Amino acid sequence: MANHKSAIKRIRANSAKNERNRYQHKSARTIIKNIRKASSKSEAEGLLLTAFRAVDKLAKTNVIHKNKAGNLKSSLQKHVNALN
Repeated sequence: MANHKSAIKRIRANSAKNERNRYQHKSARTIIKNIRKASSKSEAEGLLLTAFRAVDKLAKTNVIHKNKAGNLKSSLQKHVNALN
């Protein structure tokens, strides 16, 4: 266990950030999964902007790498464009 006041605070802050990052990451993955399951193009396009926002937020806070975010957005856009 940590002995210093600042170390105890850091442990609390890290666990709070970890929870927030896990929640946001899982939410983004769920949105992406829903886009891939979507049967109509209009339904997928509606979710696309939400997914882009979520992925950009994850990249901004370094939860995922910025290049991974770009690759995800690109592959999602290709998928939506291929739908009928």
